[in-house]
Amino acid sequence: MNKNKKTFIVSLAGTIIVAICCFTPLLVVVMGVIGLSIIVPYLDYLLLPALGLFIIITIVAFMKWKKSSNEDKE
Repeated sequence: MNKNKKTFIVSLAGTIIVAICCFTPLLVVVMGVIGLSIIVPYLDYLLLPALGLFIIITIVAFMKWKKSSNEDKE
């Protein structure tokens, strides 16, 4: 597996994990169970920029992977 494909897969996994934490109450429940519910109101300040960053990384990695895949075929 080449480096660009591996980067794409890892960034896609990161995007999915952050999206699950953003759009479901999973992270809120986990924070409550471990006793860190005091920081729940501030999660949006961390998760939304992280989601945007992971989406950008995923797009860039996908473009590099496809570019290197096309160059290998030629």
